[in-house]
Amino acid sequence: MNISANKKTIGSEEWCSFPALGLHAIRARVDSGAKTSSIQAFNIQNFHRDGVSWVSFEVHPIQKNRRTVVRCERAVIDKRVIKSSTGLTETRYVVSAPLKLGDELWEIELTLANRDSMGFRMLLGREAMNGRLIVDPAEVCLMGDITDEKISELYGKKKTTKNGLNIALLASNEELYSNQRILEAAEQRGHNIIFLNVMQCYMKLDATKPEAHYRGGKLLGNLDAVITRIKSSATFYGTALARQFESMGVYTTNTSTAISQSRDKLFSLQLMLKNGINIPTSGFANSPIDTKDLINMVGGAPLIVKLLTGSQGRGVVLAETQKAAESVINAFKSLRANLLVQKFIKEANGKDLRCFVINGKVVASIERSAAPGEFRANLHQGGTASVVKITMEEKMLAIKAAKVLGLQVAGVDIIRSKSGPLLLEVNSSPGLEGIESATGQDIAGMIIASIEKKLNWQI
Repeated sequence: MNISANKKTIGSEEWCSFPALGLHAIRARVDSGAKTSSIQAFNIQNFHRDGVSWVSFEVHPIQKNRRTVVRCERAVIDKRVIKSSTGLTETRYVVSAPLKLGDELWEIELTLANRDSMGFRMLLGREAMNGRLIVDPAEVCLMGDITDEKISELYGKKKTTKNGLNIALLASNEELYSNQRILEAAEQRGHNIIFLNVMQCYMKLDATKPEAHYRGGKLLGNLDAVITRIKSSATFYGTALARQFESMGVYTTNTSTAISQSRDKLFSLQLMLKNGINIPTSGFANSPIDTKDLINMVGGAPLIVKLLTGSQGRGVVLAETQKAAESVINAFKSLRANLLVQKFIKEANGKDLRCFVINGKVVASIERSAAPGEFRANLHQGGTASVVKITMEEKMLAIKAAKVLGLQVAGVDIIRSKSGPLLLEVNSSPGLEGIESATGQDIAGMIIASIEKKLNWQI
């Protein structure tokens, strides 16, 4: 007897649909190594309906497209701790929905996960395939392919209202996840938003009629708000542009002064101490002859050596011995680099907290854990993130740190020590990918909502 006679053969990729969810087509990677299927989901909100736990979520069904959004609702059947292929451990909601593949329709379980950074919006696991399907890994779309034209026909082109705010996103790379999410969020909420490359803007300095122009001579007038996401290397010119928009009466999410203060790590730490915010014991010097005393001043090795201009964990070195510390510090000084030395908080075990603050409120927080053999917990350095419940003391520290620098939008990094939470630094252009992926929260939408509130805009 051929046990495979009633089973259909599928390829390593297939087009699926979920009629009950309004998902007409979504391309899935077929993975028999994965137990449960998962689907791309963000802005996940739990609620109760008739005493039953439900979840609402949004899906980007098309690969490499975050502009098309489908809103879904489903009853929750479970919550499971899942370890992703990237090593991220997270608790996911589990729902069930009828899957249509080819001519067949059957109920499957789906975990909800933010898969925006992954190649496929859906993963089809072995539980959904058991008894029904056989996988031929050498083939794709054996159940039928769908053209781009058909996708456009199925989902249509979402029209946005043109009566919203006029917003500009001032940054350097339009293709970054964070910038794409902000552009999408603004459009979804009915606003007119444009992307401005920092280095392609220029300005007219005039006491009575200051102006800002963009490439091709475009006059940047009638702007209600500018979202300032200035990378470190563009701080000087980026803050000059922010000041220009401020002089034109345009609201900026983070002001030029706030960005400048946050980028000067030494100055920002001095401001924190002045306002009663604890930091790891730190030292700063400009003379090689003071190296040994500088090391002793922060408690000796091991210690952290930081370039004042570093970001995303770059320019940060752990010196584990006295000799190593002296060598690193003297090497940096020979390059005429400004640096900080900080006490190494061993009990943190390579972990820190990233608190996302918007207009004086912590809207999301994650715990970042360093990769094996690494001491930096930054996600850009291979760290992983998981949702964490922070204490009231940690929450108030994050809010106060952002307030001291005058930042409306900030990523505040905190480390847990024996003496309580300590501030590491405050980022004025925090990335969204890690925290949105880990929490499932629509942080980009919250940023746009905060602008609406500041400008008293209502639909």
